[in-house]
Amino acid sequence: MTGDRASTARPEDARLPTKTKLFYGVGDVGNAMVNAAIVFFLLVFFTDGMLIAPALAGSALLVGKIYDAMNDPVFGWISDRTTSRFGKRRVYMIFGALPLAISIVLLWRMPAGLSEVAIFAWIVITFIFYDTMNTVTSVPYYALTAELTDDYDERAGLTAYRMIFGVPAYLVGAALTPVIVGFFATKRAGYEVVGVIYGATAAVVLWISALGIRECKPISESKSQTPPLQAFIATFRNRPFVQLIAAYLIAAIAFALTQTLMAYYLTYQLRMEGQVPLVMGLLLVTIALFLFPWKWLAGRWNKGPAYALGLAIAGVAVAATFFLPPRPTPLIYLVAFLAGVGFSAQWVFPWAMVPDVVEYDRLETGEYRGGMYYGVWGFTSKLTGASGVALTGWILQLSGYVPNVEQTVQALLGIRLFFGPVPLLILLVALPLLIRYPVTRESHAALLEKLEAVEL
Repeated sequence: MTGDRASTARPEDARLPTKTKLFYGVGDVGNAMVNAAIVFFLLVFFTDGMLIAPALAGSALLVGKIYDAMNDPVFGWISDRTTSRFGKRRVYMIFGALPLAISIVLLWRMPAGLSEVAIFAWIVITFIFYDTMNTVTSVPYYALTAELTDDYDERAGLTAYRMIFGVPAYLVGAALTPVIVGFFATKRAGYEVVGVIYGATAAVVLWISALGIRECKPISESKSQTPPLQAFIATFRNRPFVQLIAAYLIAAIAFALTQTLMAYYLTYQLRMEGQVPLVMGLLLVTIALFLFPWKWLAGRWNKGPAYALGLAIAGVAVAATFFLPPRPTPLIYLVAFLAGVGFSAQWVFPWAMVPDVVEYDRLETGEYRGGMYYGVWGFTSKLTGASGVALTGWILQLSGYVPNVEQTVQALLGIRLFFGPVPLLILLVALPLLIRYPVTRESHAALLEKLEAVEL
């Protein structure tokens, strides 16, 4: 809902201006760039730039990751209870942007001459500072998807605009980071500049986004009265939310297996190690290109079945890799393209479907608790992501994988199975949850009518 519209806007008058979608979408650019840099290069910065022992750096980051998973619901609850003249969510984007920038700078910077204990403490403290500020700004930002419009289809469009900024920014973060570092005599100096550039970018895009959108007054002036633990537990009593998050997390595990095993499959099965960045890039570019086609389909189908179709396409595509010959083949590019078409749905539909379930909670409680729902979403997503990486490690270990040598038949079989057919089987578990998903365009419209009757 925009600020000049009625508080209970109906679907027929809920279309958002394109400029609102653009201002909202640009806010995710900094977050995407920084996330890509952290995923691909933060450990490299510590080991190769600062010459820190991998075990020491990894252990310190593990502490930060545990905190990372726990703080989202807490801050979601805090933002639900916030009221200010700058709004419920925008206030955190406005005043959190500068501390976020500082935290990103510190994350890629470390004083020289520290002892091992001091190094451990520095990594833990700077990562927790960054993660806190990231949560402070991102959870309210994501909650705006539910609060800028209550229209079933417009939420898919709003999400597509966010992803059309976020996915290319993620690619830029992955590709630009080593380029920036390469301009400097030492990796340490290069990564320090990375922190400054990405920190400044993250702050500026948040300010642009916050200044370009307006919150609906009834939401921004509301204040949740539910205690935090009770609010957290209540999200798991919301049946559509539980069904959605179960399907999403199942799909996320399959995507994590495919993503993390891709380099191993290309290197050892297809002997295409030099093409790993190209194949991964093709996958991500295809994901970006098909965001709006999926948004178009969402306007003609219900979101659940459309999401299921995307996962089915992705699953069949990656499963086909089991049958590729053990040598370089251009067919892997076709697979990457088709998988990108399917997995693009994973980037659109879940984020467009979460706002629809928040209304079920609102009908029951009379409160706007989008912050808690997005906090729980972030909490479970992060746990699933960490589980996917750990699962990959166990698979490689049990398969007998040995790095940097020709793999045994058993090791290759493990890589092939869990890169292709197993993700398909996992995705098949999620499909019934989505095909039978209870929130449809018609049921959501009926829900909004009930809310309107209650709130008038």
